Amino acid sequence: MTGAGGPQEAVARALDALGTGAYLADERGAIIAVNARGTQLLARTAAGLVGHDAHDLLHRNSWGEPVPRAQCRIRESILGGHTDQGRGEWFERGDGTLLPVAWMATPCDIGLRPSPTLVLFHSAGHAGRPAQPPPASGRLTELERLTLLAETTTLLTSTLDIQEALRRLVHLVVPRLADWAVIDLIGVRDEVSRFAVAHAEAGTVVFRDDLQGPMPPVPQESRMPLSRALRGVASSFAGPETYQGPPDSGIAVEQRRLFEATGMHSAIVVPLRSLHEVLGALTLGRADQPERFTTADTTLLEDIARRASFALENARLYQRQRKVAETMQRHLLPKLPRPSGKTLTARYLPAPDDSQVGGDWYDAFILKDGATALAIGDVVGHDLDAAAGMSQLRNMLRAYALSQQQPPSKIVEWLDQATRDIAEVSMATLVFARMIHTDTGRCELSWTNAGHPPPLLVSRDGMAHYLTDGHGVLLGIAPEQVRPDATAELPPGATLVLYTDGLIESPGRSLDEGLERLRRHAASLAHRPLESFADELLARSRPPDNDDDVALLAVRNAPDPNAPAG
Repeated sequence: MTGAGGPQEAVARALDALGTGAYLADERGAIIAVNARGTQLLARTAAGLVGHDAHDLLHRNSWGEPVPRAQCRIRESILGGHTDQGRGEWFERGDGTLLPVAWMATPCDIGLRPSPTLVLFHSAGHAGRPAQPPPASGRLTELERLTLLAETTTLLTSTLDIQEALRRLVHLVVPRLADWAVIDLIGVRDEVSRFAVAHAEAGTVVFRDDLQGPMPPVPQESRMPLSRALRGVASSFAGPETYQGPPDSGIAVEQRRLFEATGMHSAIVVPLRSLHEVLGALTLGRADQPERFTTADTTLLEDIARRASFALENARLYQRQRKVAETMQRHLLPKLPRPSGKTLTARYLPAPDDSQVGGDWYDAFILKDGATALAIGDVVGHDLDAAAGMSQLRNMLRAYALSQQQPPSKIVEWLDQATRDIAEVSMATLVFARMIHTDTGRCELSWTNAGHPPPLLVSRDGMAHYLTDGHGVLLGIAPEQVRPDATAELPPGATLVLYTDGLIESPGRSLDEGLERLRRHAASLAHRPLESFADELLARSRPPDNDDDVALLAVRNAPDPNAPAG
């Protein structure tokens, strides 16, 4: 067995001892090791497998076409970190033949971090050449029509990413119904953009970038098919002859260019229209398929367009809410103070695409006695309410801390009790701390922790440990409970890191693993300037499968001017 970077010999021997094909995949689905039986079954060398995405390289349907990622159970098992098995799948061998396989995928704890997934597979039949797909005639049986509509609903409503939903729509209709699919979208200020021009080529779907891009405005008086569809008027048939006369608009010029470039002899243009607005238009065209579109096709295509429009509107509404929440969250995060003898920096990263906005936040301000107040927290929830709750909680904390010169524990006790009646927050985690220079010149940190990941203290020489004292329950659990305080000294040149759980939590590993990963990276970066320290810590520590937002607040104490350099 061979693996990237020479995996441990014990792992190699273990995989080679299996009586079936096997490979290890990392958290993103790339092959990191494969056994000898696996290379034999796949007629590929280990070097030709390791480092490649297993799904993209191997997984095919019975016609030899790539399987959409969204439909791959093996990939879903790898990314989700759960066990699954199945059969009726095909892997493409190195000689171009297809190997029908039965498979099982399961997380595998072999000492590598993050833990890989073990995929076992064996032949479920004889390898052979890909079957030729049936000629696409565009004529579907009633069962095929119902199946297509069900697929449309399932695939398009299972994502809130607009571009992904539209790509899935293209793969649903090409080449099953048409040789070409064109999607035009209406954006802000009614500007039109040609999102996709795609066609079937050699068993796969190819996008024509040269035919995509911005489009001229929609004329209100035009009776041409695309103009009518973009106004939400009706579905229309079209062909090259439709645009042979003098063009009545810039859109007509683009349509003539489209028909000339694609060779479509028959097309149907259907509005993408929701209950509230016209979202765009879907054009299906035939060039290689001899049959022209007929009235009998209109009902099916309009039904597909309605379902696509529903999914598209949901995705747009979601992204608008996400944008509002993210903008609100960014504007509500504070400007940092510049306390004497300390340097502060902060970072906020929204959740990746297809995730929801969370309630992560940070704060820092100067108290009346000259101490620097520090806070990091996470409001439970992933929506606009969480972002609003974050703002309420932060403002209440500021009010208590600025008006009452009390230990952090007392401030948080009052905050917890008030949250029930004032803030729209069910539960939240929080670390609240105050940092002050004593009369002897020492920098002293006192804090209380309400169910939040512990602060991390990194010394100037790279010693890093977590401040686990002062820990209590989340806000909203037991408001009457007395909370503890803890204290520690912040040595000269040391860095204090406050962060939210998006920096350490991952479906693919334990919380302890995430904490250790963060600690080690922070220690290795201790010599960096604070801005670079924060940037690199986020880049190196944030899990690749993280689905949460991240807030980070870093404070560095001034170095001892009398300390020797280096």
